[in-house]
Amino acid sequence: MFMVYGIALLLAGLLTINSIFSYQSKHIDPSLWQTLWFQCKMIPLVFAANVMIGYGVKFCYKTTGNLTLSLGISKGIEIFICVLMGYIFLKEIPNWKTWVGLGIVVGGFVITKLK
Repeated sequence: MFMVYGIALLLAGLLTINSIFSYQSKHIDPSLWQTLWFQCKMIPLVFAANVMIGYGVKFCYKTTGNLTLSLGISKGIEIFICVLMGYIFLKEIPNWKTWVGLGIVVGGFVITKLK
């Protein structure tokens, strides 16, 4: 059950963080003061997302007993969310090379965990 909690917290936290930065890159002028003002307004969300990610990794580690695997799960989720944010905010449609790259990354994690 801790793994379900961990993955749910990782999804929520990473989705929040990546949504903030994707929104900023698309809709906020890159001048210093507008970016600084936007980031100041986002402090509560970034804090909540950071706590969710921290507990997500902690719960995954509690289940697996392996920090490398827990962080690997986190990175896999983050890569998927990055592709999703590219589609939502920038209308970038992933092509076959994107899926091959994701497959290589996931395959690499599986190979490193084989005993």
